[in-house]
Amino acid sequence: MGVSLATILVEDSRTIRDNLIAALMEFSDIEILATAESAAEATQAARLHTDRWSLMILDLFLKEGSGLTVLRALKDRRADQQIVVLTNYATQDIRSRCSTAGANAVFDKSTELEAFFVYLSKQQGPAPGGSATSTQTGA
Repeated sequence: MGVSLATILVEDSRTIRDNLIAALMEFSDIEILATAESAAEATQAARLHTDRWSLMILDLFLKEGSGLTVLRALKDRRADQQIVVLTNYATQDIRSRCSTAGANAVFDKSTELEAFFVYLSKQQGPAPGGSATSTQTGA
């Protein structure tokens, strides 16, 4: 049993959002503080819950705005606040741009969900200061 992750989920597809919430609840100790469909909603949720959130799961292409905008807006967040990009467009260029903008990790929704859940389990582990390393599966 690890630490509960107070999470903000930023995903504009209701189906993906609902499925992801169900998987997160089944897999790990996650508390969903807020969901957002746009860059403005995501930034607002992060500021509203600034003292509580420890994880943001962020899609890149949103109903309005971009996940990159959210990353840049939250670049000065606390060190213990992780932002993980979960996208269908995890090209090398996108990974690099997300990392530069402040993402802790980037995962492809269609091919790296297992690695994403492994990453989350490490964030919840009992060992403090689990440093986030870039998770990329070579294929």
